[in-house]
Amino acid sequence: MRCVELDGKTSSAVYSEDEGVASEAAHGKGARRARVSGIDRALQVIDHLYETGSPAGVYAIAKAVKAPLSTVYVIVDDLVEKNMLTRQTDGSIWLGARLYHYGLAYARSLDFMSIATHEMHDLCRQAGETVQVCGRDGDYMLVLAMADGPSHFQVASRVGTRVPLNWTASGRLLVGHLPEQERIELFKRCARSSPTGRAEIDPGTLSEAAGKAFESRLSIQAGESDYAVACIASPICDRDGQCVATISIVLPEQKAFSDENHYTAHVRSSAERIEKLMGWRNR
Repeated sequence: MRCVELDGKTSSAVYSEDEGVASEAAHGKGARRARVSGIDRALQVIDHLYETGSPAGVYAIAKAVKAPLSTVYVIVDDLVEKNMLTRQTDGSIWLGARLYHYGLAYARSLDFMSIATHEMHDLCRQAGETVQVCGRDGDYMLVLAMADGPSHFQVASRVGTRVPLNWTASGRLLVGHLPEQERIELFKRCARSSPTGRAEIDPGTLSEAAGKAFESRLSIQAGESDYAVACIASPICDRDGQCVATISIVLPEQKAFSDENHYTAHVRSSAERIEKLMGWRNR
């Protein structure tokens, strides 16, 4: 006898020898193999239903994925209980509503990047400067997309660049919706000195700045992460009012403050358009 472990729940099942060495099951390595094997089997079941496009009985599924019938019964029962699969009135198995919700979430993410990228290029043309769409990656700000401006001004950060949240205008906006104490604890953990030495590192000051920037839907920083480089950012908020990303104009520091209102108006409008197109602006 061996075990399938799915989502923290362990169920007894008989496994064939090709799924691992039974004598290792009592050890950490063996437990890990059993857990991975259970996940793999669950994916085989789901993939089979998806690829065939129609409900199937447990026996037919087990035969198709070449797994012991008893193993597939345990996995199917567990997935049905978790609403990943559903049992039809005739006893056959089909994909569950939970998978549908996951699919919708993934589709929304694709829609978001498509819409945000289109708006990013429009803003780049309007402002005549480099524009970035950024998101949060734990304690860091991550550049998700970028459109280079027509000038010869070079921006050091590219797509995939990760920098501490306290270095950038976007970083502060990405956590501005969080409760004050949570912001303070976050900045205590992740605030770092920047290469220019100009980035704020005091957690209380950063938390206050993040909250105010989020409330005003505008954050501006200059020379904190790179010398002579400024960033003017606005938050993109979902229907719950949480900042899921930012859109920002990156330009020479001197230029940013010579016509600040021009840039701030454009970047705010771009963020609002993305929210409206995503259906978030009516929250």
